[in-house]
Formats: sequence, structure tokens, C-alpha cells
Amino acid sequence: MILTGSFARTIDEKLRIAIPKELRDAARLSPTGVLYVAPGTDGSLALYPEETFAELAARWNAVSPTGREARDFSRLFFAAARRVELDRQSRIRIPVELATQAHLRKEAMLLGVQNHMELWDAQRWESYRNEKLPQYDAIAEETFRQCKDG
Repeated sequence: MILTGSFARTIDEKLRIAIPKELRDAARLSPTGVLYVAPGTDGSLALYPEETFAELAARWNAVSPTGREARDFSRLFFAAARRVELDRQSRIRIPVELATQAHLRKEAMLLGVQNHMELWDAQRWESYRNEKLPQYDAIAEETFRQCKDG
């Protein structure tokens, strides 16, 4: 599964957001599919298809629990993560505490990011994108170097 694309979305008063067909199809979500919403990075939320979230949990289980950062991350991430189901209009409801953590307002951006989705407040995404886009070549070179070395 490879999730790609950027989608402008509106979050309604009940904190519901529609998942576009392109992402639902790529994530192989059924009409009543399940996603896990969790804290993301850089002020975003991460949305994982159920299978991907289970794989992530299994990989994380292999990390030594004796390291403080590993314990801290595991507690913060998994305690905040929530299972959500798509409704008949292909919407999910973002839990209040996660919406607050990501400073989500009415206008949002939903991104396909390889094996998961990210949900950003639209203004925060635009600021992040404007900051990072001029550095794209340097970021790409470093990332490809790491992929080659790793």
C-alpha cells in the first residue's frame, strides 16, 4: 500500500472529516473500515489503516523497553491513539483531545504519506510546507543517502 496526495478537507462541528476515495482505495479500507488516529510529528495527527497500525505495534514491540525514550514514546503514543470507524459517508470522527493537540480548526489538509495519512490544520501545513519546500533538494539528498547507506 502506498498512500500519496494532498487533500483539502473541512472538519465539521462534530470533528468529522471525510476520507477521499483515492486514499480509501489505496489503503484498502472497506466501507466500514477502521483507522487508528494517533499523535503525529510536527503538529500533525497520524491516521493508520488497521493492518498498518498492527504492524507498527509489532515492530515497536521488538524495541527494548529498558530505554527511557522508548518507554516515554510508547506511553504517549499508544495511550493517545484511538480506533475510529468510517461512517456511511466515509467520514471519521477525530477525538477531541487529539484535535486539540494538533490545533485543528475547520480547514485541514489530509496527506498520503507512504503507509499512513497525516492530518494537519491547513494554516500549520502551509507554514510547514513553505518553510521546508525551499530545502527540498537538500532534504531529498540526505534522505536518499540514508536509504542507500541503510
